[in-house]
Amino acid sequence: MKQAPKSVSVEKISFADHNLLKNLCGEHDKHLKLIENLEPVKVKAWGNNITISGKNSNVHKISTMLQQLYSIMEKGWHIQSSDIDYAHRILSEDVTFELARIFLDTVFISSQKRIITPKSIAQRLYIEYMRNFDMVFAIGPAGTGKTYLAMATAVSYLLERKVQRIILARPAVEAGERLGFLPGDLAEKVNPYLRPLYDALYDMIEMERATALINKGLIEVAPLAFMRGRTLNDSFIILDEAQNTTSEQMKMFLTRLGFGSKAVITGDITQVDLPMEKVSGLIEAEKILREYESIRFVHFSEIDVIRHPLVQDVIKAYARLDREKITNSSK
Repeated sequence: MKQAPKSVSVEKISFADHNLLKNLCGEHDKHLKLIENLEPVKVKAWGNNITISGKNSNVHKISTMLQQLYSIMEKGWHIQSSDIDYAHRILSEDVTFELARIFLDTVFISSQKRIITPKSIAQRLYIEYMRNFDMVFAIGPAGTGKTYLAMATAVSYLLERKVQRIILARPAVEAGERLGFLPGDLAEKVNPYLRPLYDALYDMIEMERATALINKGLIEVAPLAFMRGRTLNDSFIILDEAQNTTSEQMKMFLTRLGFGSKAVITGDITQVDLPMEKVSGLIEAEKILREYESIRFVHFSEIDVIRHPLVQDVIKAYARLDREKITNSSK
């Protein structure tokens, strides 16, 4: 009889609560099948036990993940397939990370009773910075939760009366806020560019309540140009799509910050739509402000994408294309 290679191991884990184990495994063991797709291991369940077989490092990671998720479930968490994916991503980045720090850190509970929590190490750091610093920059690709988590944090601050109002701003158009070519009055001109902010807001608060807060001036959604000349006290201010601000616009925005306020600036520096001769205010701000201890920068990557798995592949493909362009241009 041949002996198994030393690098291959089998680990058996026993769990006390069979009902929790059923949720951990998923209906018809779908969570275990997902794990086998994510990691080169074999995972089998019977009775109150799970066995994991594969290379030592892979078995250790999945064993750690299952035991941590079970511990989180004992505290009342119901595991979804997406949680398996997020947990695997996090431990693939750092196998020693405590998943409870992410899964049990509730940022906000939306009007649809959905619990909003961080889904990656970078998201956890982002939330920690927003809570502890008054100016935070979030830089990274689409789908990494930059704006959504900022909105959730802002709404929780408003409802807990830690701030008196929320201000959501965006450059009204991609290249210098030229609104003249759009039909309609000013509101109709800027509305398409502010729509994503409204969508995120309505995902967290019932539309009627959000509309009432907007009518009272407690939530303001406006193009960046409307920030000029104002001092914003006791506010949670979010600047979205900041890569499309000019240097002058970014300076104008950052100097609006008043007492008791927080500013969160989000953007993707790979999708700058400014004219070639214009410098992105977000790129410039990172260069000149990153040395200040009271200002924090968080960088996201495709690992942090919380959308369809194909979005990660798209981001990776375009990143390769950009690298090839840089290489070819240097030849």
